Amino acid sequence: MSGMSVLDELRAREPIFHRPELGTDFAPMVAADFWEIGVSGRCFDRDYVLEVLAERQRTPAEEIWETSEFRCQELAPDLYLLTYLLRQPERLSRRATIWRRAGADWQIVFHQGTVVA
Repeated sequence: MSGMSVLDELRAREPIFHRPELGTDFAPMVAADFWEIGVSGRCFDRDYVLEVLAERQRTPAEEIWETSEFRCQELAPDLYLLTYLLRQPERLSRRATIWRRAGADWQIVFHQGTVVA
């Protein structure tokens, strides 16, 4: 890999699914056992998330968001928890993504968004 730290590598990938420079074929980025807890508190599996992302690609909308307060913690070899704050016009949320190094690339294993009251 380059001289980038794991934190820098993962920060450049967040918010997940909103980095067109990383491509729009999300399937390789999403681990087979991926799941997420949305800001609604509902759980979603990989197939559902990929379906929503495909629909979003058909009618792309300009999104305004700002990320800050990144922290990265190694959970196990090649497995990292990245947390950050996501500010959007309609809400502020804390985000947590578990990333797994997959060869020279990364895969998302888990994601959660929690609205900041």
